[in-house]
Amino acid sequence: MRIAEEYLRVIDSRFKALKVQGDRSFHQLSDEEIHWRLNETSNSIAVIAKHLSGNMISRWTDFLTTDGEKSTRKRDDEFIDDIASLDALITIWEAGWEVLFQSIQSLTPDDLLKQVRIRGEEQSVIDAIERQIAHYASHIGQIIYIAKQINDKDWKTLSIPKGQSEAYRHEMLKKNKKK
Repeated sequence: MRIAEEYLRVIDSRFKALKVQGDRSFHQLSDEEIHWRLNETSNSIAVIAKHLSGNMISRWTDFLTTDGEKSTRKRDDEFIDDIASLDALITIWEAGWEVLFQSIQSLTPDDLLKQVRIRGEEQSVIDAIERQIAHYASHIGQIIYIAKQINDKDWKTLSIPKGQSEAYRHEMLKKNKKK
């Protein structure tokens, strides 16, 4: 397998894993909880999700042929907490991911060394992808952290539950044992 094909497979998988973490966090929240924020300078989960969607739509629409910061994007509006419900938030969230996955799945190995622009700054496709993975991971980490604080003892972990690391390790070793 060529490294470029493997890279495209891996990034698709990584973006999907990030999305699942966000999805699983949202499903533990109410309409009211998506608007909670620690203080006036903090963003709510609704705002973070809205910002991510706006970023995805801007960056991934016509990814190879237009600047990733579209003139139609209203970035400052992404930070206005005006999402009415969890269902509305999920609709906005899904719209961004749909554009991202369509773009990622259309990439070919030959595209990876092409140059794209974000706010006029030229960078390789690989660099632009890595930049977005880091950006989305940091914001999805914020979503998880806020949702976990809101849910406290009712939080359903997204990874290995506390105190179960050794059992999980053994289970994975058994599952992945070469025959």
